[in-house]
Amino acid sequence: MNTNWILVANRSGARLFENTGPGKGLTLLRDIAHAEGHLKNQDFNADKPGRSFDSVGEGRHATGKSQSPTEHETRKFGKELAAMLNEGRTANAYSTLTLVAEAGFLGVLKGELDDQVSKLVSQTVEKDLAKVADGNIADSLASAIKI
Repeated sequence: MNTNWILVANRSGARLFENTGPGKGLTLLRDIAHAEGHLKNQDFNADKPGRSFDSVGEGRHATGKSQSPTEHETRKFGKELAAMLNEGRTANAYSTLTLVAEAGFLGVLKGELDDQVSKLVSQTVEKDLAKVADGNIADSLASAIKI
């Protein structure tokens, strides 16, 4: 099996393509929308951080969150994509994996991959191709990947 899966993603969606060798082009396998990726922190129904009293003295301060709502949603989408890639790995649907995403989301996605899937990543490309039509993805990646 010489099948390369190519995941083109950003925080608002992803497309999974398959390539079975040089000159064979790309076949779209899945188009995954993630509308929450367009939202900003204020769009989420999130309260401001709570307030707390100091244990000594009369001071008050805000208690912070470890992640903003957008960061949480981005990580959640990264986990969803990682689970999909792991399912493909366990089904032996691909032998190599190429990840294409803007730098910030690429880091999130790579951080969510398990060790087995990470070993199959043959290449990463830091590009946001979310608005590129399916038929033009191969041209956009031609300099980086032999398709």
